Amino acid sequence: DKAQFWLGFMYESGDGVPKDSAEAAKWYRKAADQGVVLAQRNLGLMYSVGEGLPRDKAEAAKWLRKAADQGDTYAQCDLGGMYFGGQGVPKDNAEAASWYRKAADQAYAEAQYNLGILYIHGDGVPKDSAEAAQWFRKATDQGYARAQYNLGVLYAKGEGVPKDSAGTMMWFRKAAAQGYAAAENDLGVM
Repeated sequence: DKAQFWLGFMYESGDGVPKDSAEAAKWYRKAADQGVVLAQRNLGLMYSVGEGLPRDKAEAAKWLRKAADQGDTYAQCDLGGMYFGGQGVPKDNAEAASWYRKAADQAYAEAQYNLGILYIHGDGVPKDSAEAAQWFRKATDQGYARAQYNLGVLYAKGEGVPKDSAGTMMWFRKAAAQGYAAAENDLGVM
């Protein structure tokens, strides 16, 4: 139940108890087995990076899928990334796009950006710069620097949006203001 999740969280963060990733994983598993979404997600992440548990991408994907199936946007996006990279699951760009879209439809900026990237390259979805621009714009509305930069690139090339140097500069400046290095570099070159 949630008390087990919170105990795991306390051990993971060292809040009121000594920091102990293995103990955190033990409590997360108890809560995850009872369907607690946050515990499932955290357990998946711990398996993914090998924190307190052996690094096991397949086990990570299993727990992330449980959380993703319950609508957890972070888990959906992370699972999309696992399918995109073929980590713990077979590489499948269409499946990656499906999981990214589920999180993107819930206004998760990173997933919106990732979905835009898939549309730019035609990975698992039809190649469509206009669709990419729409997803980037949704992420830029939330201040996501990587999407701001990539939307600027689309304006520079006139792909999916009208070619517009003022639009390019505006989006590069927004991304650069957040310390996004590629935008800072391109502004310097311009």
